Amino acid sequence: MKFITKRIHAFLDYPVALALMALPFLLGLGESNPMAFYLSVATGVAALILTLLTDHHLGVYKVISYKGHLLVDFLVGMVFIIAPIIFSFKGIDAIYYWLNGGAVLTVVSLHKSEAIVAKSH
Repeated sequence: MKFITKRIHAFLDYPVALALMALPFLLGLGESNPMAFYLSVATGVAALILTLLTDHHLGVYKVISYKGHLLVDFLVGMVFIIAPIIFSFKGIDAIYYWLNGGAVLTVVSLHKSEAIVAKSH
């Protein structure tokens, strides 16, 4: 049951990017490894830029295809899942990345393709 459309995804992108930048400060990430703090902030900045450049209704410059955007999201989800292992994140640092990685991969896996969306109207 895939229900996350391009439009829904676009509305999720900006708050997620901002959360990735703000939550490391609010949660005090980086106790087990400073990389836990910096990786999230850097990913948030990159996610904001990606969203601004994506060809969807909330993109500003529309130079990156939505399919390309989804590929980047998938890769970020995978990096977030393996980052705690690679960087030896512990406690809240590891939990934060596993939850976010799982959430990103879930959103990508629930993407409803445009061909299906067009046929349902």
